[in-house]
Amino acid sequence: MLIEIHMLKNYGPANLNRDDTNAPKTCMFGGVPRARISSQCLKRSWRTSELFREEIGSSLLGIRTRKLPDLVGEELTRRGLSDKEIEGVKKNLTGIGNKNSKATEDGKTKQIILYSPEDITVLADTIERKLKNGEKISTKDLEAELKKDSKRSLSVDMALFGRMVTSDAFADVEASMQVAHAVSTNKVYMESDYFTAVDDLIFGGSDDSGSAMIGDVDYNSSCYYIYGSVDTAKLMDNLSGHENAKEITNALIKTLIKTMAFANPSGKQNTFAAHSLPSAILIECKDVNIPVSYINGYEEAAYASREGGLISNSIRKLAREVQKIQEGYGLPVCKRLWFNTEGITLKLSGTEVCTSLMDMLERLPEV
Repeated sequence: MLIEIHMLKNYGPANLNRDDTNAPKTCMFGGVPRARISSQCLKRSWRTSELFREEIGSSLLGIRTRKLPDLVGEELTRRGLSDKEIEGVKKNLTGIGNKNSKATEDGKTKQIILYSPEDITVLADTIERKLKNGEKISTKDLEAELKKDSKRSLSVDMALFGRMVTSDAFADVEASMQVAHAVSTNKVYMESDYFTAVDDLIFGGSDDSGSAMIGDVDYNSSCYYIYGSVDTAKLMDNLSGHENAKEITNALIKTLIKTMAFANPSGKQNTFAAHSLPSAILIECKDVNIPVSYINGYEEAAYASREGGLISNSIRKLAREVQKIQEGYGLPVCKRLWFNTEGITLKLSGTEVCTSLMDMLERLPEV
């Protein structure tokens, strides 16, 4: 089954995802500039959100880092190994995933890799066994153990978003979820906030009166169309190393949808506090693997009009695009769930209108 998630989120002034000049990311679409949030930014905001981590549990989540020696060292400490023993093997761990298994001098691996809890366990087991047997430990021995046990269970975030590595010590994992860059439904107008910082210990009349610092930060205000699709068969296959793979899959999909709704990118949040919830959510379940984004409903940018504001007009455009695609192509949707805060109707037979996000999740079919 293919599960497609479509959301509309409207933000006030924000700089959620910056480019190399510290300005909010943009793109051209429909001949006009649009605000954009990269798919990488979205996935990280979901994967690292407190909600996702609490509902899934740390034992099922991976960690993406260059600090592999520290991760394995913490596990060895929990097992009762001495600091001296642990420090003696950390150098070998820095070479994992590197060209020719060459160790580094900064105490970290050269390559940043997403590790599952099972990856850490395999390394800790190998090191503990070799130390007890008085055997020499080399980076290549550790990598050989990782290759030998290539069928170990994956973390759920790895099963969803995949893993790409250049080292053959770890297997590439094909993602079961595709995520589009979020694009604004409206034409974007970039603005800049000019600000000053005043020294609290300087009083009026002083020779040093005035600002102690002057700066500016770019921002915009946009309504974003967010789209992602989950291939549940691929997700189940990625999670097949777990005994209760089906239960994990069903729980994971619901947690993912909740996280997509509640989590927001972290960029400049202390400055803008841009914490928004979706104004509309559409979930479509298909028995055929034909994913369809409705981004072309915004090829002509949405805007506030007499018919309604930007939010309501963006929802109307989404509803019209869904109806147009369904009437034109007749794609086999086995379940369609629709929720929005503006009371706008999706005029398609078989559409289940939900009263809330929780109602939507309760109606979601199990895989």
